This record gives sequence, C-alpha cells and structure tokens, in this order.
Amino acid sequence: MKKMTKKIVALIISCVMLAAVCMGCGAKPEESVSANESFVTRVGSLKGPTTMGLANMISDEQADTDSAYSFTMETQADVISGMIVQGELDIALVPANVAAILYQKTEGGIKVIDINTLGVLYLVSGDSNVSSVSDLEGRTIYLTGKGTSPDLVLQYVLAGNGLTTDDVTLEYKSEATEVAAVLAENPDAIGLLPQPFVTAACIQNESLSVIMDMTKEWESCSSDGSSLVTGVTIATNDYIVNHPDELIAFMEAQKESAGKANDDVEGTAEIIASLGIVEKAPVAAKALPACNIVYIDEMEMKMALEGYLNALYELDPSSVGGALPTDDFYYTEFKYYEF
Repeated sequence: MKKMTKKIVALIISCVMLAAVCMGCGAKPEESVSANESFVTRVGSLKGPTTMGLANMISDEQADTDSAYSFTMETQADVISGMIVQGELDIALVPANVAAILYQKTEGGIKVIDINTLGVLYLVSGDSNVSSVSDLEGRTIYLTGKGTSPDLVLQYVLAGNGLTTDDVTLEYKSEATEVAAVLAENPDAIGLLPQPFVTAACIQNESLSVIMDMTKEWESCSSDGSSLVTGVTIATNDYIVNHPDELIAFMEAQKESAGKANDDVEGTAEIIASLGIVEKAPVAAKALPACNIVYIDEMEMKMALEGYLNALYELDPSSVGGALPTDDFYYTEFKYYEF
C-alpha cells in the first residue's frame, strides 16, 4: 500500500511539472514577438556637418521597413550629452572635446570609435583687407560660445601667430545664425562660422567671402602635426561589449555613408534638405565639399584626435573635462569585415 501511495505521489508531481513546462511553451503571441525582436541601435547626432555625413545612412534606414536604427537629431550638444549620460543612446556624433568631457563624466563609460568631421570653421567677411591672421589685430570678431570649440580654435590660431585675445575684441553670440545676421547687416564685420552657415551667408550676401580657412591656419601653427578635428563618433562601453556585431555593422554603414556624401554631392544634398539638416539642397551641395566629412578609425583616428585634444588641454583643461583621456578612450580594435 505504501509503495502504491509513493507511485501515485510521484505521478502527481510529474504531471504538475509537465503542466508547468507546457504553460511556459504556451506564451502569449505578443510575448513571443517581443522576445524575438531585433536589437535597435539608438543613434544621436547634431544638426550640421556631422549628420550630413550620416544622411545617406539615415535615408537608407528610413526606406527599410525593418530598420536596425533609431535616429535622433538635436541642435545642442548638451542635449545629446545628457542622453548619453542617462543611457538613452548607444552611439552619438558629438564635438571632439565633448567626447573627452563625456569620458570623464561617465568615468570612462564611452569610447571614440571614429572621426567623422575635420575642420568646418572659416572666417567670413566682406573686408578684403584681411588676408592673414596678423590683420586681425585690433579687429572685432563675432563668434559663438565662449569656451567652445570655435573659441578655442581661434585662440590657438591667434597664439600661433603671436597674438592673444587681448589683441582682438571677441563678441560672443549664442547661435551661428546671430553671427550670420551681424555679417548681413555689416559686411565689413568679421565672423567665425562653421559650415553650412558659411555657404548660406555668402549666398545671401554676395559681398561676403571666406577670408581664412581655420583648418589650414591650425595646421600651419601646429608643431606636432595635429589636425583640426570637429566631430567624432562615440559608443557606450555597454554597447561595444554586448553588441559587437551591431557595432561593426554601424561602422561599416557610416563609412559607406560618408564616402557617398563626398562622391555623390548632388544626391546627398537632396537627402540633407529632405531631413531638414540644411533648408535648401543647393546650399547643401555647395557646402558639402567644405565640410571635410571623413571616416577615420583605429590608430589614425587616435593619433589625430590625441594631438587635437592635447592642444585644447594646453589652452584650457576644462575644455576636455579637466584631464586628458587615457588610451582606453580610443576604440582601436575594429577590423573591417566583408559582408
């Protein structure tokens, strides 16, 4: 009788376990779909040249019904920075010095995976008497953001030519459009503008022209051969570690998109206008060649960016977060794969 009781108990336990397994297999339809959803990479970028290089990729993804990416475009770097810190983005295209600041703020939680834009800054004026940095002495220069990249680049170039900020008057504006407005009202004024604002300002007022390419001026001052780096692409360590295949796919797509922006200017300009990065396609087409859109990764990226950040650190340590990033800031493990 005892043996029979044990058999019955064992049978009941087996039935209960089988029922539990069956319940697990019979998940609701929406739960099954959720479990099998492909990972969507969250990408943030700034309205301007860095996103212009990404335009073809964004366009391709918009045409794909099963997109692997969600794109967010903002006008302010601090908004993108906040999203990275809050874990709302996996990848972001930001100013080079902002990447260094984020590295410090996240305690090494991000890495730079590539350089996407080199120099985009130009001095614009209708005054043909200004043809060299020395001609800026005693003049007023309108620019955006005290302590931001344009300001620091100008200071670097001035110092490289034996001048300081005491030799010029710097008038800071909150946005590039305000600098452009000053130039429209007074063409003899001197403004430091990024592309595509340079092109737009010159189209609107034919008396204006580029009087100085700040990239060339930077390189002429550089003792270590560093380049002027505007935009970089960063990724969170969590994304790099947990989604290596998605990271590789993104970098390949970004490289292709940047290449197409340089090879198919007219087509890319149409996309840029449709995305609202630049209002009109003709302006975008004229600005694109001067935007220095690139794709530079691995050791070449590290060398170029290190030199630029070193120069900024010497000007103002706070501009790169108070300290220079260490080697783990640079993602140099990427190898190209054939798809």
